[in-house]
Amino acid sequence: MSEPDLMTRLLDAAALHVPFDGWSDTTVRLAAEDAGIAPGLVAAICPRGAVDLALAYHAAGDAAMLERLAETDLSALRFRDRVAFAVRARLDVVEDRELVRRGMALFSLPPYAADGARALWQTADHIWTALGDTSQDVNWYTKRATLSGVYGATVLYWLGDDSDGNTKTVEFLDRRIEDVMQIETFKAKARANRLVSGLMAGPLSFLSRIRAPQGAQHTGMPGRWNGPT
Repeated sequence: MSEPDLMTRLLDAAALHVPFDGWSDTTVRLAAEDAGIAPGLVAAICPRGAVDLALAYHAAGDAAMLERLAETDLSALRFRDRVAFAVRARLDVVEDRELVRRGMALFSLPPYAADGARALWQTADHIWTALGDTSQDVNWYTKRATLSGVYGATVLYWLGDDSDGNTKTVEFLDRRIEDVMQIETFKAKARANRLVSGLMAGPLSFLSRIRAPQGAQHTGMPGRWNGPT
């Protein structure tokens, strides 16, 4: 078995300190001492200190979720149930929800709010990509924005859920996804409407020039705009 990388060692050590000191410089320092990692190396992998460590923790959770999705045959499920399964899988890989609670507290601070939003967006992007989304237009963005909202709201509910097996969270998630499905149904009907079709061909035609990120651009939240030719 290969030796864990520096970030993995640091995260494993930090898990013992975050419930008491949050995602803070104190946690970074104590975790580095416990893991035997020199301060210079810590600064190299976490140049912004605690916020980079918290983001690495979130990314590790996304990676664990993707492993679970890759191991699961979802072909028999309706698409909405596949999305619900993916969100539940993301929550299930969390071993200590206090680490998530402390992360939510960190990313609620104005200096780090954009980092938190980007992390939620990346989780939503991972889910849609893993489920085979092929959107190349504005729908690429609306799908991820909507799922980011659903996932963020579900996490907040889950943090306060003390029901057996998190059954209340599952019910909450199902309601949120049902709301999203109703929106998608409305959008489908709207596209078939002549008035809306006229708007899309006229005043709102700019939406057709919005493209999903391609290749190396597929990072974070930016996209690509095809201007008039």
